Amino acid sequence: MERVGLIGLPNSGKTSLFNALTRGSALVAPHMFSTTETTVGIAQVPDARLQALGRMSASRKVVPASVEVVDIAGLVEGSSAGEGLGNRFLAGIREMDALCYVLRGFEDPQVPGYEAPETALSVLELELVMADISSLEGQMARKRKQARGGQLSASDLEAMERALDILQSGVPLYRAGLVEHDQAVLKDLFLLTVKPIFVVVNVGEDAGASGVEIADKLSSELGGAAEALAVSVKLEAEASLLDPQDASELLEGLGLGEGALPRVAHAAYHLLGRRTFLTTGEKESRAWTFKSGAHAPECAGVIHSDLQRGFIRAEVIRWDELLEIGSWSAAKAGGKLRVEGKDYEVQDGDVLEIRFNVSGSPSRRA
Repeated sequence: MERVGLIGLPNSGKTSLFNALTRGSALVAPHMFSTTETTVGIAQVPDARLQALGRMSASRKVVPASVEVVDIAGLVEGSSAGEGLGNRFLAGIREMDALCYVLRGFEDPQVPGYEAPETALSVLELELVMADISSLEGQMARKRKQARGGQLSASDLEAMERALDILQSGVPLYRAGLVEHDQAVLKDLFLLTVKPIFVVVNVGEDAGASGVEIADKLSSELGGAAEALAVSVKLEAEASLLDPQDASELLEGLGLGEGALPRVAHAAYHLLGRRTFLTTGEKESRAWTFKSGAHAPECAGVIHSDLQRGFIRAEVIRWDELLEIGSWSAAKAGGKLRVEGKDYEVQDGDVLEIRFNVSGSPSRRA
């Protein structure tokens, strides 16, 4: 499973956000290095489409998609030079597929730390840029030698040199608008700033519209390179400890609707390039995760390897069309199911039934 790492300065609220997303109980304390190791949890990705299909089919079980979230040991200024838990922090980031920057955006004189999210963002980016410069400079001599020996193409070496120039100008690579070739070359170099990111601004419980303004300002500053969301992490963490009905009533009573956590989970999920196809029936309605651009046999393999190995065809309908018709059997009887073969590129929100054959007699899997 691909992983999203939560990173932030001390007292930014990243561990509280981790607990809220995963219903975890990692230690939260108003001092530096309360998080000294990476902590891993699973966040469910809410999906109204799935819930509606579950009700339609009277499913005994409804299983949402999920994303793995990692709370990474904290960063301080100088982490790139080994200050604080720098080496442990940087090693944790290198293992992530995407990053969530958690920035403090609330005032509390009892809790030390940066209160301006723009300042925290600058510190985070500087530390990661400095770490990448050190890493890339350390690799370049070997890469140039490989290029002279014909083991590395000139275009690949040029991509690395362009990346080093960008970093030395103080710009993280995710902000640089890299072309696809350069992204592919840099992916294998274990750099930190080439990873996709999104930002959570941890605002006060009564921030309201001002919190949204802070997030919008950061999004503008990031120039479209990343999305920024305003979240009252403390409030969301408290709500996550309640049963779903009480949590919903609390958030609704505060005028927050379903809260911000579903948006955070969806942002993490989509940042990884993950998409969802659905299956539904009396036994179970389930959201299955696949990589954007996958074809029907690959998606069948997400359910079980036998389905990919013996794939014959997929019967497909869009989730909203199925809901409008009212049942899978009615959609089938009305000729509304499309029959798709091995070349079909599955779309987010497709409802599938897989036909396969691994034993001599065709079978199906809803």
